[in-house]
Amino acid sequence: MANANVRVRFCPSPTGNPHVGLVRTALFNWAYARHNGGAMVFRIEDTDAARDSEESYNQLLDSMRWLGLDWDEGPEVGGPHGPYRQSQRMDIYKDVAEKLLAAGHAYRCYCTALELEARRDAARAAGKPSGYDGKCRTLTAEQKAAYDAEGRESIVRFKMPEEPITFTDLVRGELTFTPDNVPDYGIVRANGAPLYTLVNPVDDALMEITHVLRGEDLLSSTPRQIALYKALIELGIAKEIPSFGHLPYVMGEGNKKLSKRDPQASLNLYRERGFLPEGLLNYLSLLGWSFSADQDIFTIPEMVAKFDLADVNANPARFDLKKAESINADHIRMLDVKAFTAACEPWLKAPHANWAPEQFDQAAWEAIAPHAQTRLTVLSDITANVDFLFLDEPVEDEASWAKAMKGDPAALLSTARAGLEAADWTSPESLKEAVLAAGEAHGLKLGKAQAPVRVAVTGRTVGLPLFESLEILGKEKTLSRIDAALVKLGA
Repeated sequence: MANANVRVRFCPSPTGNPHVGLVRTALFNWAYARHNGGAMVFRIEDTDAARDSEESYNQLLDSMRWLGLDWDEGPEVGGPHGPYRQSQRMDIYKDVAEKLLAAGHAYRCYCTALELEARRDAARAAGKPSGYDGKCRTLTAEQKAAYDAEGRESIVRFKMPEEPITFTDLVRGELTFTPDNVPDYGIVRANGAPLYTLVNPVDDALMEITHVLRGEDLLSSTPRQIALYKALIELGIAKEIPSFGHLPYVMGEGNKKLSKRDPQASLNLYRERGFLPEGLLNYLSLLGWSFSADQDIFTIPEMVAKFDLADVNANPARFDLKKAESINADHIRMLDVKAFTAACEPWLKAPHANWAPEQFDQAAWEAIAPHAQTRLTVLSDITANVDFLFLDEPVEDEASWAKAMKGDPAALLSTARAGLEAADWTSPESLKEAVLAAGEAHGLKLGKAQAPVRVAVTGRTVGLPLFESLEILGKEKTLSRIDAALVKLGA
């Protein structure tokens, strides 16, 4: 049942290039909001000045636009809960931290890094939990004053409750965390900078987020956030605790979680190769969610109509590049020809094209496009598939030449040339019959007979349907290239 009150958020940090795991999280949040007629909030978590960059921020926005994942509140859109960049909300976090301290939900911790490590080592040696031991929880005013007088720095820690925390995860069911596994944690650094552990739930509370859908790696922080939410509700800052759903890991090679450093994780890679946004999103949606038992190919509107968190699987999902390419190929074939020709345009120009702008023939391109559409896996494949139409001479590929020019290629090409010269050039079937007849004259089947012709004319052993390609290239250029191949063969 749809719930128009649903408010989800996508809150990446602008560090480096967007990766596909991040996109999968954005997609699931967006689809859940759109399915329910709710709101998608796009928030930028840019409090780490050392790692964040404006270039990455702009890439994030550009990537979301390219993917078609629009947002109802956030950068460039605005909204009632702005600003939507954490770096512009520092006064808000400072005020909340002070209220938590005043109400006794948080306290100042003066422990040094060396002291903390020594106590953790001792706890591990004794077989006890090695989290923070609460030493500064009960400091007196005099002890705090003494530490301040020493010039000791202090961080702000949130005081965790001493009873278990249980919640129902929307993906994993009921989960319980015991106090020894969730010790008091820092929310403000010694220099006054707020930590993710504070800013993330505070923003979710103030932006009235109802559902937090995020990666499994953040599951361990959930009991902390639930405890903080209860404190924020008591202080009148939050209205309710959101529902949490933790999405499965995306696995890469060797059963390891796909990381930013994995080459196949970069969203830019797929964009540069010519994946369609619809094809990539279709594939990414299958990493942890199922459309149906017998259907993997669907449109994004179809996904939105069916998206249900009940169909999200808690088990890790493996990233399979071959399957991603196959699904993208299906989406290329789903385009109408006009949309396909337009989508290919970037790869028919510099820097991708190896022909000059004046060599490009729009009519030839529009004629070959329907044949190319059925053969492409990604749009960038188009460049090598059609360059023979626009170059003065075919690409020189010695490996292809050696592979195709076996036996007596000169004799075969001479016979094929004669047949092609006499053929009807308004019919691909007539051109096929000419090459077939040449093959039969030399004891070759069509596959073997057309290989030397293809390499002589296009420079490659594989490509678009040969006889349609020859018709579009034209009689004069085709025969001229066969003549050049015969000269190369010494005939």
